[in-house]
Amino acid sequence: MCQRSRARPARAPLDTHYSRNPRRRRRRVAAPESLTVSVVTYSPGGHLDTFLDSLRLATTRPYRVVVADNGSTDGAPERAAARPEVTLLHTGANIGYGAAHNAALAGVTDGWVAVANPDVRWEPGSLDTLLEASRRWPRGGAFGPAILDADGALYPSARELPTLGRGIGHVLCGWWWPGNPWTRSYRKERGIPAEGPAGWLSGSCLLLPVEAFHRVGGFDDSYFMYFEDVDLGARLGRAGWLSVHVPSAVVIHTGAHATAQAADRMRDEHHRSAFRYLSRLYPGRQHAPLRWTLAAGLWARAALSRVVGRVGQGAAPQRHSELLDSETRR
Repeated sequence: MCQRSRARPARAPLDTHYSRNPRRRRRRVAAPESLTVSVVTYSPGGHLDTFLDSLRLATTRPYRVVVADNGSTDGAPERAAARPEVTLLHTGANIGYGAAHNAALAGVTDGWVAVANPDVRWEPGSLDTLLEASRRWPRGGAFGPAILDADGALYPSARELPTLGRGIGHVLCGWWWPGNPWTRSYRKERGIPAEGPAGWLSGSCLLLPVEAFHRVGGFDDSYFMYFEDVDLGARLGRAGWLSVHVPSAVVIHTGAHATAQAADRMRDEHHRSAFRYLSRLYPGRQHAPLRWTLAAGLWARAALSRVVGRVGQGAAPQRHSELLDSETRR
Protein backbone atom coordinates (compact mmCIF):
# COMPACT_ATOMS: atom_id res chain seq x y z
CA MET A 1 0.00 0.00 0.00
CA CYS A 2 1.33 3.34 -0.96
CA GLN A 3 1.98 5.73 1.87
CA ARG A 4 0.72 9.22 1.38
CA SER A 5 3.55 11.65 1.62
CA ARG A 6 3.14 14.22 4.34
CA ALA A 7 3.17 17.75 3.02
CA ARG A 8 6.04 19.77 4.33
CA PRO A 9 5.25 23.12 5.88
CA ALA A 10 6.09 26.03 3.68
CA ARG A 11 9.48 27.45 4.48
CA ALA A 12 9.66 31.11 5.21
CA PRO A 13 11.28 33.02 2.38
CA LEU A 14 14.84 34.00 2.90
CA ASP A 15 15.56 37.58 3.80
CA THR A 16 17.67 38.28 0.77
CA HIS A 17 18.62 41.66 2.18
CA TYR A 18 20.78 39.86 4.75
CA SER A 19 21.57 36.63 2.86
CA ARG A 20 23.46 38.41 0.13
CA ASN A 21 25.97 39.85 2.54
CA PRO A 22 26.97 37.61 5.48
CA ARG A 23 28.24 40.61 7.43
CA ARG A 24 24.72 41.98 7.61
CA ARG A 25 23.57 38.94 9.53
CA ARG A 26 25.15 40.41 12.64
CA ARG A 27 22.80 41.75 15.21
CA ARG A 28 22.05 45.35 14.64
CA VAL A 29 22.98 47.66 17.50
CA ALA A 30 21.01 50.83 18.03
CA ALA A 31 23.00 53.96 17.38
CA PRO A 32 23.79 55.96 20.52
CA GLU A 33 21.70 59.03 21.18
CA SER A 34 23.20 62.25 19.91
CA LEU A 35 25.30 64.38 22.25
CA THR A 36 25.59 68.14 21.85
CA VAL A 37 27.86 70.28 24.02
CA SER A 38 27.01 73.97 24.36
CA VAL A 39 29.63 76.39 25.64
CA VAL A 40 29.11 80.15 26.01
CA THR A 41 32.09 82.43 25.40
CA TYR A 42 33.01 86.05 26.01
CA SER A 43 36.72 86.42 25.20
CA PRO A 44 37.65 83.11 26.89
CA GLY A 45 41.33 83.12 25.87
CA GLY A 46 43.15 79.82 26.25
CA HIS A 47 40.42 78.37 28.47
CA LEU A 48 38.41 77.38 25.41
CA ASP A 49 41.22 75.30 23.92
CA THR A 50 41.68 73.51 27.25
CA PHE A 51 37.94 72.89 27.41
CA LEU A 52 37.84 71.35 23.93
CA ASP A 53 41.02 69.31 24.38
CA SER A 54 39.83 67.80 27.66
CA LEU A 55 36.38 67.08 26.21
CA ARG A 56 37.95 64.56 23.83
CA LEU A 57 38.88 62.39 26.82
CA ALA A 58 35.60 62.94 28.68
CA THR A 59 33.51 60.66 26.47
CA THR A 60 33.88 57.87 23.95
CA ARG A 61 30.69 58.94 22.19
CA PRO A 62 30.62 61.07 19.07
CA TYR A 63 29.59 64.62 19.88
CA ARG A 64 29.36 68.06 18.42
CA VAL A 65 30.11 71.37 20.09
CA VAL A 66 28.22 74.62 19.63
CA VAL A 67 30.20 77.67 20.72
CA ALA A 68 27.69 80.44 21.45
CA ASP A 69 29.78 83.60 21.39
CA ASN A 70 28.50 86.70 23.17
CA GLY A 71 30.85 89.18 21.52
CA SER A 72 34.42 87.98 22.05
CA THR A 73 37.25 90.17 20.82
CA ASP A 74 40.18 87.80 21.41
CA GLY A 75 39.65 85.52 18.40
CA ALA A 76 39.40 82.37 20.54
CA PRO A 77 35.96 81.29 19.25
CA GLU A 78 37.08 81.72 15.64
CA ARG A 79 40.15 79.57 16.25
CA ALA A 80 37.98 76.92 17.88
CA ALA A 81 35.68 76.90 14.84
CA ALA A 82 38.52 75.39 12.80
CA ARG A 83 37.98 72.12 14.67
CA PRO A 84 35.71 69.71 12.81
CA GLU A 85 33.41 69.09 15.77
CA VAL A 86 32.80 72.79 16.49
CA THR A 87 30.04 75.04 15.17
CA LEU A 88 30.37 78.75 15.97
CA LEU A 89 27.21 80.74 16.66
CA HIS A 90 27.50 84.51 17.01
CA THR A 91 24.66 85.70 19.23
CA GLY A 92 25.16 89.31 18.13
CA ALA A 93 25.65 90.79 21.59
CA ASN A 94 26.34 89.87 25.19
CA ILE A 95 22.87 88.43 25.74
CA GLY A 96 23.70 86.53 28.92
CA TYR A 97 24.64 83.00 29.86
CA GLY A 98 21.28 81.26 29.79
CA ALA A 99 20.03 83.07 26.69
CA ALA A 100 23.16 82.08 24.76
CA HIS A 101 22.71 78.41 25.68
CA ASN A 102 19.08 78.63 24.57
CA ALA A 103 20.19 79.98 21.20
CA ALA A 104 22.81 77.25 20.81
CA LEU A 105 20.35 74.46 21.58
CA ALA A 106 17.27 75.79 19.80
CA GLY A 107 17.71 73.39 16.89
CA VAL A 108 18.63 70.31 18.95
CA THR A 109 15.62 68.01 19.12
CA ASP A 110 16.85 64.69 20.51
CA GLY A 111 19.53 63.03 22.59
CA TRP A 112 21.55 64.77 25.29
CA VAL A 113 22.93 68.25 25.81
CA ALA A 114 25.78 69.35 28.04
CA VAL A 115 25.98 73.03 28.98
CA ALA A 116 29.20 74.40 30.40
CA ASN A 117 31.48 77.35 31.00
CA PRO A 118 34.57 77.60 28.80
CA ASP A 119 36.85 77.60 31.86
CA VAL A 120 35.83 74.04 32.75
CA ARG A 121 38.36 71.24 32.30
CA TRP A 122 36.82 67.80 31.93
CA GLU A 123 38.44 64.92 33.76
CA PRO A 124 38.83 61.75 31.63
CA GLY A 125 35.56 59.81 31.40
CA SER A 126 33.57 62.44 33.30
CA LEU A 127 30.90 62.94 30.66
CA ASP A 128 30.46 59.21 30.17
CA THR A 129 30.06 58.86 33.95
CA LEU A 130 27.19 61.36 33.86
CA LEU A 131 25.58 59.48 30.98
CA GLU A 132 25.90 56.19 32.87
CA ALA A 133 24.20 57.76 35.90
CA SER A 134 21.21 58.62 33.73
CA ARG A 135 20.45 54.89 33.46
CA ARG A 136 20.11 54.71 37.23
CA TRP A 137 17.84 57.75 37.36
CA PRO A 138 15.26 57.48 34.57
CA ARG A 139 13.48 60.63 35.80
CA GLY A 140 16.69 62.60 35.86
CA GLY A 141 16.27 65.95 34.12
CA ALA A 142 19.74 67.27 34.96
CA PHE A 143 22.98 65.61 36.03
CA GLY A 144 25.84 67.52 37.60
CA PRO A 145 29.41 66.44 38.41
CA ALA A 146 31.60 67.24 41.38
CA ILE A 147 33.20 70.60 40.59
CA LEU A 148 36.66 71.33 41.93
CA ASP A 149 38.61 74.54 41.78
CA ALA A 150 42.17 74.65 40.49
CA ASP A 151 43.50 73.83 43.99
CA GLY A 152 41.29 70.76 44.38
CA ALA A 153 38.73 72.34 46.71
CA LEU A 154 35.20 71.05 46.25
CA TYR A 155 32.69 73.67 45.17
CA PRO A 156 29.17 73.20 46.62
CA SER A 157 27.55 72.64 43.23
CA ALA A 158 24.49 70.70 44.47
CA ARG A 159 22.23 72.70 46.76
CA GLU A 160 18.75 72.98 48.15
CA LEU A 161 16.38 75.42 46.49
CA PRO A 162 16.47 78.79 48.24
CA THR A 163 13.59 79.73 50.48
CA LEU A 164 13.08 83.10 52.07
CA GLY A 165 14.13 81.94 55.53
CA ARG A 166 17.13 79.95 54.32
CA GLY A 167 18.10 82.74 51.93
CA ILE A 168 17.98 85.48 54.57
CA GLY A 169 20.07 83.42 56.98
CA HIS A 170 22.65 82.61 54.30
CA VAL A 171 22.77 86.18 52.95
CA LEU A 172 23.16 87.84 56.35
CA CYS A 173 25.39 85.31 58.08
CA GLY A 174 27.28 83.43 55.37
CA TRP A 175 30.15 85.90 55.05
CA TRP A 176 30.94 86.29 58.78
CA TRP A 177 29.60 83.01 60.27
CA PRO A 178 30.48 80.35 57.69
CA GLY A 179 29.13 77.42 59.67
CA ASN A 180 25.68 78.89 60.34
CA PRO A 181 22.76 76.42 60.04
CA TRP A 182 21.12 78.26 57.11
CA THR A 183 24.24 78.12 54.97
CA ARG A 184 24.90 74.51 55.90
CA SER A 185 21.34 73.62 54.92
CA TYR A 186 21.50 75.59 51.67
CA ARG A 187 24.86 74.09 50.72
CA LYS A 188 23.65 70.58 51.28
CA GLU A 189 26.83 68.80 50.21
CA ARG A 190 28.72 69.88 53.32
CA GLY A 191 29.83 66.35 54.04
CA ILE A 192 30.63 63.19 52.16
CA PRO A 193 29.39 63.57 48.57
CA ALA A 194 26.85 60.99 47.54
CA GLU A 195 24.97 60.45 44.31
CA GLY A 196 21.40 61.60 44.59
CA PRO A 197 18.83 64.34 44.00
CA ALA A 198 19.41 67.99 44.87
CA GLY A 199 17.25 71.08 44.57
CA TRP A 200 19.44 72.52 41.84
CA LEU A 201 22.87 72.02 40.27
CA SER A 202 25.51 74.50 39.17
CA GLY A 203 25.00 75.62 35.58
CA SER A 204 28.75 75.78 35.03
CA CYS A 205 28.57 72.12 33.96
CA LEU A 206 25.33 70.20 33.42
CA LEU A 207 24.09 67.25 31.38
CA LEU A 208 20.41 67.21 30.44
CA PRO A 209 18.12 65.15 28.23
CA VAL A 210 16.94 67.40 25.41
CA GLU A 211 13.34 66.46 26.18
CA ALA A 212 13.55 67.84 29.72
CA PHE A 213 15.43 70.99 28.69
CA HIS A 214 12.93 72.01 26.03
CA ARG A 215 9.84 70.87 27.94
CA VAL A 216 10.50 73.40 30.70
CA GLY A 217 11.50 76.10 28.22
CA GLY A 218 15.27 76.02 28.69
CA PHE A 219 16.92 78.76 30.73
CA ASP A 220 14.94 81.86 31.68
CA ASP A 221 16.42 84.65 29.54
CA SER A 222 15.55 87.28 32.16
CA TYR A 223 18.51 86.12 34.27
CA PHE A 224 21.58 87.69 32.69
CA MET A 225 23.92 85.74 34.93
CA TYR A 226 23.48 83.91 38.24
CA PHE A 227 20.35 82.08 39.41
CA GLU A 228 19.45 80.90 35.91
CA ASP A 229 20.53 77.45 37.12
CA VAL A 230 18.53 77.77 40.34
CA ASP A 231 15.45 78.71 38.36
CA LEU A 232 16.01 75.84 35.91
CA GLY A 233 16.30 73.34 38.76
CA ALA A 234 13.08 74.64 40.31
CA ARG A 235 11.15 74.34 37.05
CA LEU A 236 12.52 70.87 36.35
CA GLY A 237 11.35 69.80 39.79
CA ARG A 238 7.87 71.22 39.30
CA ALA A 239 7.65 69.33 35.99
CA GLY A 240 8.48 66.03 37.72
CA TRP A 241 12.18 65.77 36.81
CA LEU A 242 15.07 65.22 39.22
CA SER A 243 18.34 67.14 39.44
CA VAL A 244 20.91 64.47 40.26
CA HIS A 245 24.36 65.13 41.69
CA VAL A 246 26.95 62.61 40.44
CA PRO A 247 30.19 63.16 42.43
CA SER A 248 31.92 60.23 40.72
CA ALA A 249 32.12 62.49 37.65
CA VAL A 250 34.65 65.28 38.18
CA VAL A 251 35.44 68.51 36.37
CA ILE A 252 37.82 71.34 37.23
CA HIS A 253 36.43 74.88 37.13
CA THR A 254 39.45 77.13 36.98
CA GLY A 255 37.51 80.41 37.07
CA ALA A 256 38.45 83.54 35.23
CA HIS A 257 40.39 86.31 36.93
CA ALA A 258 38.08 89.30 36.76
CA THR A 259 39.15 92.90 37.14
CA ALA A 260 37.91 94.83 40.16
CA GLN A 261 35.36 96.63 37.98
CA ALA A 262 34.08 93.33 36.56
CA ALA A 263 33.95 91.82 40.05
CA ASP A 264 31.75 94.69 41.25
CA ARG A 265 29.41 94.18 38.33
CA MET A 266 29.26 90.44 39.01
CA ARG A 267 28.31 91.10 42.65
CA ASP A 268 25.58 93.47 41.53
CA GLU A 269 24.25 90.93 39.04
CA HIS A 270 24.30 88.23 41.71
CA HIS A 271 22.17 90.28 44.07
CA ARG A 272 19.87 91.45 41.27
CA SER A 273 19.25 87.87 40.19
CA ALA A 274 18.76 86.74 43.79
CA PHE A 275 16.05 89.37 44.22
CA ARG A 276 14.39 88.35 40.96
CA TYR A 277 14.24 84.71 42.01
CA LEU A 278 13.13 85.20 45.62
CA SER A 279 10.61 87.93 44.81
CA ARG A 280 8.90 85.61 42.32
CA LEU A 281 8.25 83.21 45.18
CA TYR A 282 6.09 85.87 46.82
CA PRO A 283 4.04 87.63 44.12
CA GLY A 284 1.01 89.85 44.58
CA ARG A 285 0.29 93.08 46.42
CA GLN A 286 -0.07 91.33 49.75
CA HIS A 287 3.62 90.41 49.63
CA ALA A 288 4.86 93.82 48.46
CA PRO A 289 6.23 94.84 51.91
CA LEU A 290 8.13 91.56 52.05
CA ARG A 291 9.68 92.21 48.63
CA TRP A 292 10.65 95.75 49.64
CA THR A 293 12.37 94.43 52.74
CA LEU A 294 14.12 91.77 50.70
CA ALA A 295 15.32 94.34 48.17
CA ALA A 296 16.65 96.63 50.89
CA GLY A 297 18.52 93.78 52.55
CA LEU A 298 20.08 92.56 49.30
CA TRP A 299 21.21 96.00 48.17
CA ALA A 300 22.69 96.66 51.63
CA ARG A 301 24.57 93.39 51.37
CA ALA A 302 25.75 94.30 47.87
CA ALA A 303 27.11 97.60 49.15
CA LEU A 304 28.82 95.87 52.07
CA SER A 305 30.35 93.27 49.77
CA ARG A 306 31.92 96.06 47.73
CA VAL A 307 33.66 97.28 50.87
CA VAL A 308 34.65 93.84 52.08
CA GLY A 309 35.56 92.74 48.56
CA ARG A 310 33.71 89.45 48.58
CA VAL A 311 30.31 87.85 48.42
CA GLY A 312 29.55 85.57 51.36
CA GLN A 313 31.01 82.21 50.53
CA GLY A 314 29.57 80.23 53.42
CA ALA A 315 31.44 77.33 54.94
CA ALA A 316 35.05 76.78 53.98
CA PRO A 317 35.66 74.56 50.94
CA GLN A 318 36.60 70.94 51.42
CA ARG A 319 39.07 68.86 49.46
CA HIS A 320 37.44 66.33 47.20
CA SER A 321 40.22 63.81 47.88
CA GLU A 322 39.73 64.16 51.63
CA LEU A 323 36.01 63.54 51.30
CA LEU A 324 36.58 60.44 49.20
CA ASP A 325 39.16 59.19 51.70
CA SER A 326 36.66 59.63 54.53
CA GLU A 327 34.08 57.67 52.52
CA THR A 328 36.61 54.85 52.06
CA ARG A 329 37.33 54.70 55.79
CA ARG A 330 33.65 54.26 56.69
